Amino acid sequence: MAITPQATSGAALTANLLCMLSMLIWAAGLPAADLIIPLLLPEQLNALRMGLAALFLLPIWLLIEGWRPLTQVNWPKGIAVGSLIGLGAWFLVLGQARGGPVTVAVISATMPVVGMALEVALDGRRITRALVAGLLLAVAGGFLALDFGAGGPSLGLGALFCFASVVSFTFGSRLTVTAFPNESPIGRTALTLTGAAIATFAVVLAQTAYGVPLPSFAAWGWPEVGAILLFSVGAVGIAQLLWIMAIGRIGIGPTTLHMNATPFYVMLILFAAGGSWNWLHALAAAIVGLGVLIAQGMLPLSRRSTT
Repeated sequence: MAITPQATSGAALTANLLCMLSMLIWAAGLPAADLIIPLLLPEQLNALRMGLAALFLLPIWLLIEGWRPLTQVNWPKGIAVGSLIGLGAWFLVLGQARGGPVTVAVISATMPVVGMALEVALDGRRITRALVAGLLLAVAGGFLALDFGAGGPSLGLGALFCFASVVSFTFGSRLTVTAFPNESPIGRTALTLTGAAIATFAVVLAQTAYGVPLPSFAAWGWPEVGAILLFSVGAVGIAQLLWIMAIGRIGIGPTTLHMNATPFYVMLILFAAGGSWNWLHALAAAIVGLGVLIAQGMLPLSRRSTT
């Protein structure tokens, strides 16, 4: 199954709203991550995130569609596709550890390029002036929102891990839709996140076999519990479900354009919590939004006059 990039105006509007909501929820998980990341090894945190997200979505899938889809779906394929998503999350942690947050932000801003490249190569999407203009605006908006005051980006191993994360997650998200054409969005998301949980827990078990101790949660309180739930159920389970719903409507390329508005959503959340307003992030989000509208043909580059 190839994702059809074209969509009706109503479907496109719905898909873009889903993207915005997905990115807003995903952004809400980033401040929570600061509390959790120091407490766990990257592999253990990755497995816990994927496991909690899967445990949240599986019962919902069961309640909505019953047992039959769960027993008839291709679980080996679901584990394989989910492994790409889990691998992408792991690569991101490794990249940030080696290159810092600016490197993560710089490389993540290339996700629309990867998404569009996949559609051109695999779905036959034509390269048009509107597509190129929208893509350039989205990437420019993403770079405009970067905080280089936190230190310059590293172009070494950290950047390589971050780019591997972008490619793995983008390709895994596309396969979540294309590899399971007969499944509903909740089925696709629950299946692949369960696959990601199985793959990442296998890594933790392998570590344990080599003497790495399992984490202790004895000192965790309600702040840590709330943070991990937001970082997993919210930023993975719910955000990924909305993300997959949007991809099914407009394709992986247009969906990834929304990733570059994430700094604006983070700023909104911090502003609501008493932080300061950042006009540069607001401008960057407006540029990304303009790119989204142009790339999808919702805002024509030029209007031909008729006589």
